[in-house]
Amino acid sequence: MEQLELKDYLRETNLIHTRLISLIVLLGLMTLALIGRIWYLQIYQFQRFAVLSKDNRVRLIPMPPVRGQIYDRNGKVLAENIPVFTLEILPSEVRDMDALLDEVTKIVQVSPNEIKKFQSQIRARPDFEAQILKVSLSEDEVARFVVNQHHYRFRGAKVQARLQRHYPYAGEMVHVLGYVGRINQSEADSIDTAAYKGTEYIGKLGIEAKYEDDLLGEVGFEQVETNAHGQRVRTLDRNPPVSGQDIYLNIDADLQVKAREYLGEHRGSIIAIEPESGDVLAFVSNPVYDPNKFVNGIDHRSYDGLRDDINRPLLNRALNGRYAPGSTIKGLVALAGLENGWNKNTELFCPGYYQLKGSSHRYRCWKRAGHGSTSLFWSIMQSCDVYYYQLANFLGIDRMHDFLGGFGLGQKTGIDLESEPSGLMPSRGWKKRARGTPWYPGETLITGIGQGYMLATPLQLGVMVATLANRGKRIEPRLVDRLTLRRVQGQQKVAALHGRELAGVSASAENFDTVIEAMRAVVEHPRGTARRSGLNAEYSIAGKTGTAQVVGIAQGAKYDASKLTEFQKDHALFIAFAPVETPKIAVAVIVENGGSGSGVAAPVARKVMDYYLLGEPAETPSAQEQPAPPIVPAAQPLDSPE
Repeated sequence: MEQLELKDYLRETNLIHTRLISLIVLLGLMTLALIGRIWYLQIYQFQRFAVLSKDNRVRLIPMPPVRGQIYDRNGKVLAENIPVFTLEILPSEVRDMDALLDEVTKIVQVSPNEIKKFQSQIRARPDFEAQILKVSLSEDEVARFVVNQHHYRFRGAKVQARLQRHYPYAGEMVHVLGYVGRINQSEADSIDTAAYKGTEYIGKLGIEAKYEDDLLGEVGFEQVETNAHGQRVRTLDRNPPVSGQDIYLNIDADLQVKAREYLGEHRGSIIAIEPESGDVLAFVSNPVYDPNKFVNGIDHRSYDGLRDDINRPLLNRALNGRYAPGSTIKGLVALAGLENGWNKNTELFCPGYYQLKGSSHRYRCWKRAGHGSTSLFWSIMQSCDVYYYQLANFLGIDRMHDFLGGFGLGQKTGIDLESEPSGLMPSRGWKKRARGTPWYPGETLITGIGQGYMLATPLQLGVMVATLANRGKRIEPRLVDRLTLRRVQGQQKVAALHGRELAGVSASAENFDTVIEAMRAVVEHPRGTARRSGLNAEYSIAGKTGTAQVVGIAQGAKYDASKLTEFQKDHALFIAFAPVETPKIAVAVIVENGGSGSGVAAPVARKVMDYYLLGEPAETPSAQEQPAPPIVPAAQPLDSPE
């Protein structure tokens, strides 16, 4: 008989209760975890997720400021912003970039170089920032793009109206203004990226670079709501950008254009300064190039052509060109002599050469037959080299260095441009430091006529002659006159900029009179070296010619320009100021390989002064070229140490 198994209801009941309790505890823990997670997300992390949620539908779009414009002293526009259409792509909205570019290039002509630049940009920048593919679309290209922009064919791409920098005077002002260009990687690593949101451009050279912070302005932002396709639905908030400050220069645009016109095809530079204020009226470097080609990136072929051009149009000669000043400094050396006890009535004999005691070496005058008995007045008027060999020997190099330094030679002028060189006014100490060799007496002689180691920029020569016109008062040259500020109570405020007074030259009025009258005779006396350039002048002019040697002439050899190549011929220089009684303009002219200061540079300076003071240059006979002085080069072995 089979035995029946009895169930243990108590044990089973306890087991079920245990399982129910475990399940309830588990559910309770899960509920608590869910409640905790909800609390964490909805309360503790509310701010963070609210922002993330908002960003899913609200986009913050940077609004680039309008770059400040640049004007000349008379209000003529030198740098402006013109409207253009750009083709831009927002990478975050593009599923297949290569496919999009293929589609776009069927409608709009895009060069391989533009595609290369675009691809470089999207790799370097966030994908939520729109990047420019092509600038300055034609009206036909805009029309074709808009007509074909259906069913999201060009999703992520759009045509945008923007402002682009333009220089109406093209190359005439390039060495003053510089230009703006696309921000490169090196610049992107160093600038404040927040300040450049929405803009691709930055000042590269000249005023555009020096006053970048003032011209740039402040970026604005726009909050827009977008749909699932990234299209704008409505604007939620708007913080408008602040335009950059407008800048007014001291430059006279008409004078600048005319001055370069007077240079013709010559390489060279012209500086015109108002002596009393230090205002730079003209800042010419020739030849020039068109800055508009650099705004959106010049192609390699065009840039290589400029870079390799033998005339070096990319070189800012007015600022960075360094030349021997030649005889233009003789008036300063004469003034130094007078201040150190030299008698203005002392007459020295010029046989056409000068020799140091105990030396057979002859330092020749530009006039091979010599000037005969010569006083200080006549030495300036006829530019006698022998007189200044002897005067330099009397002064010594260190006294010349200290005195001529007061005119700004061998120093930066302090002009409001970047990368200004200092030039060179040599001294005994300089040579010891730079060359590790002693100073020789012969080097003192050739420094006295502005040759040897001595170097000056056209700008420094302009400051030098302006200081002479001011009778020793040296003013820092300024290109910028004023900047506009934000409107306050409806009125435009301006910030005026003035050149500082620098350490100048202290000399007696009588000695200044002596030198300036001799320089006046250079232009106005029948035997002055620049007499032809002074003919028919309606105002008084004080000036000094100069010739700077490019290649050395052997001892006893005769200078023959016909046997030299163009780039071996002497540089022609001339400095002047007018009117003598109340100077309104000081001019320095350098014509590279021009031959002589009297024949080439002086007539150019006269035209510049005529145009500024009278409105148009007077008709004057063309000057005969003065023979270039056969000056012994500094590299030639000289005598024993001084």
